[in-house]
Amino acid sequence: MNQPFIGSEAVAAGDITKTALRRRFTRVFPDVYVAAGTELDAQGRARAGWLWSGRKAVIAGRSAAALHGAKWIDRNAAVDLIHDNRNRRSGVNVRGDRLGDSDFQLIYGLPVTTPLRTALDLACWYPRNVAVPTLDSLARATSIDPADARVLAERYPGRRAIRMARESLSLVDGGAQSPKETWLRLLLVEAGLPRPQTQIAVYDRFGELIAYLDMGWEDIKVAAEYDGQQHRTDRMQYAWDSRRREKLEELGWVVIRVLAGDQPADVIRRVRAAIARRASLQGHVQRSA
Repeated sequence: MNQPFIGSEAVAAGDITKTALRRRFTRVFPDVYVAAGTELDAQGRARAGWLWSGRKAVIAGRSAAALHGAKWIDRNAAVDLIHDNRNRRSGVNVRGDRLGDSDFQLIYGLPVTTPLRTALDLACWYPRNVAVPTLDSLARATSIDPADARVLAERYPGRRAIRMARESLSLVDGGAQSPKETWLRLLLVEAGLPRPQTQIAVYDRFGELIAYLDMGWEDIKVAAEYDGQQHRTDRMQYAWDSRRREKLEELGWVVIRVLAGDQPADVIRRVRAAIARRASLQGHVQRSA
C-alpha cells in the first residue's frame, strides 16, 4: 500500500487490522495512510488530500499542475483543493471557488482542474514569484497557450486577484527549463528590458546545432543563461560548456553567465551593458554602410 488509502475502509474490508494500521502505516491526513517509510511526491499528496475530502473535492492549483506533469512542485507543499468544506486542515489549502462542468477532468481516476483552469487558479492564488515558475512548467508539460488562459479569465471579471492573475499569465513562457531560468527572465523583464526569447537555437556555419540558449535577443546576439551547480562540479559538463562557449563567441554571441549568489542589480547591469554595447556596434556598422 504505497499509495494513500482510507484507513477505516481498509479495516472494514478486512485488508488490515487496526493494530497493523497503527504500527505499519503512517497517517498523512485524518484517516488517510500510506505504508511506513513512503515518501509521497506532489502527485501522491494530491491523492491523499482528495481522499481526506471524502472523495468530494476537485484537485487544483499546484497539486493539479503536478498531476498534469509539471515539474518543480514541492512535495511538501500544501495540497490545493476546491471543496465546499472549508474547515482548516494542516497541509491542505481548501478553496471555495466556483467550477464549471468544463473546468475539470479525470486523471488516474482523480477529478483535476483542466490545464487552463489550473493556470487561472495558480495566477489568482499565488504571487507572481510563486505562480509564474509553476505556470511555466505547466505550459511546458501541457502546451497550453497562456492567451487562452487570459481569455478564460474574462469569464470571471469579479474574481478576487483577477488583475494580478492577468499580469502573471502575460509573463508565462513554456521555454523555461528550471525555476531559476524563470527567475532570471522575470528579473530582466521587471527591470524594463525587452522580453527575451527563450530556448534560442544556434547553428554553426555548417548548419549544425551547437546550442540552445536559455534566453536572449537573437537580433543582437546577446543571451543570458543561469548556470546550475552541476556546471561547475561535473568535469565532463564543464569541459562541454567551455567548448560550447568558444563556439558561441566565434559566432558573435555575447553570453552573460548568471550564478547562484549573483546580486540581481549586478545581473541587470551586466545584461544592460551587453545590450548597449551590441546595439551601439550595430548602429555604427549601419551608419558606415
